Amino acid sequence: MTANLFDILQSGIADPDATAIQTAAGERISYGDLVARTGRMANTLVSLGVGPGDRVAAQVEKSVEAIILYLATVRAGAVFLPLNTGYTPAEMDYFIGDATPAVLVCDPARADALAKGAGSAGARILTLDAGGQGSLTDAVASQPVDFATVARDADDLAALLYTSGTTGRSKGAMLTHGNLVSNTHALREAWRYDASDVLIHALPIFHTHGLFVATNVTLFSGASMIFLPKFDPDRIMGLMDRATVLMGVPTFYVRLLQDDRLDRATTAHMRLFISGSAPLLAETHRDWQARTGHAILERYGMTETNMNASNPYDGDRIAGTVGMPLPGTEIIVTDPETGAELPRGEIGMIEVRGPNVFKGYWQMPEKTAAELRPNGFFITGDLGKFDDRGYLHIVGRGKDLIITGGFNVYPKEIETEIDALPGVVESAVIGLPHGDFGEGVTAVVVPSGPDAISEKDVLAALDGRLARFKQPKRVLFMDELPRNTMGKVQKNLLRDRFADLYR
Repeated sequence: MTANLFDILQSGIADPDATAIQTAAGERISYGDLVARTGRMANTLVSLGVGPGDRVAAQVEKSVEAIILYLATVRAGAVFLPLNTGYTPAEMDYFIGDATPAVLVCDPARADALAKGAGSAGARILTLDAGGQGSLTDAVASQPVDFATVARDADDLAALLYTSGTTGRSKGAMLTHGNLVSNTHALREAWRYDASDVLIHALPIFHTHGLFVATNVTLFSGASMIFLPKFDPDRIMGLMDRATVLMGVPTFYVRLLQDDRLDRATTAHMRLFISGSAPLLAETHRDWQARTGHAILERYGMTETNMNASNPYDGDRIAGTVGMPLPGTEIIVTDPETGAELPRGEIGMIEVRGPNVFKGYWQMPEKTAAELRPNGFFITGDLGKFDDRGYLHIVGRGKDLIITGGFNVYPKEIETEIDALPGVVESAVIGLPHGDFGEGVTAVVVPSGPDAISEKDVLAALDGRLARFKQPKRVLFMDELPRNTMGKVQKNLLRDRFADLYR
């Protein structure tokens, strides 16, 4: 056995006949089926010229075949690159050009729009639709089941995930087989995950939460997942009597609380509700516990590190905190200026070290050196503190990152688009507290005149230019933006002024 993630997964399968994935349509995929189907898919990738270290990019709707593609890619020794289905063709051109994948798998409806960018990067396009059908599955049908998993070291890349940069240029976080496997083991231990668990999988699979946390933890445990194409409150309510775990973003819990059926009886079969990817409001935490008797377990992670901390399985799950460091992970709070570690209770920069921390940024050695210290600690950009009990509190961000509905949004990209519009002098994009999405993307615009541009004009101009989750929920207007003596826009004052906009 090598350090290849799939090798380790396969070696741990205790019962090939056990159910790995159940679909909403009633299809059952056993662990034996999973191995066979990844074998066919891996053979297909190799036949297309994919070799160890090559990138396989996927902008596809959620399906079992998309999970098979992920596992087959790492099984073949290649690097999986999942891309948000909301990205526009213009945004996709950057990712494809930067990562230069050997293969791009996309929805059939998007193939023509992505063809030019893929061709320029030397990527071959195959298709896969929401039903798991397309030219990729056509190619898979004729391939054999047997495939010798490609040997990989723990330090070899397994995935490349892009995370936006404050300067507007997205960065590719390089995640190794060792990163993913170590974090999976830590989460299984922290959350008491075993083969008896049944996960309601309602998350997207193009980012860390749905792909690596939900999927890897379930499969490595020999557990089962009920695979929903998207978040559906009614369907989730109907599944709780035969499931044990739900992983979600705060929006899930806000929406489920609106269902009158939610109570202690309907959640009696569940053992764990997990929330992440965005801050969970203390009010949501309290309301959920009052209605169901379950305390939601919050955890803390990011693209570059996978998961870092979690509220305890046994012990107090305190609203507004993300708990303690996971097994094998070190977290310190440092002075942002000096890098010196701060005592408990003092707010500073959160830094993380452990086998979960990524290898660096793809083709960006200067950025890697700036954020990964020689001693192995990664400077997260998040501000936080440890309380007297050792719980970590996230109090803000040194960067301008907005987390809305579990998705990362950086203001600079949106500001660049708005500033280019006729009638706009300048803009500032901020995140404001939002009960449903955690933070609502909000644009504050300085117009060139009283009737130069309207909120409707700005929103219409951004439609189709940016992914839907990046588009502002509101556009506000001011005569001028607040600045400090150095001329820097004081976004903290804007956040304070409009803090109650969505309440």
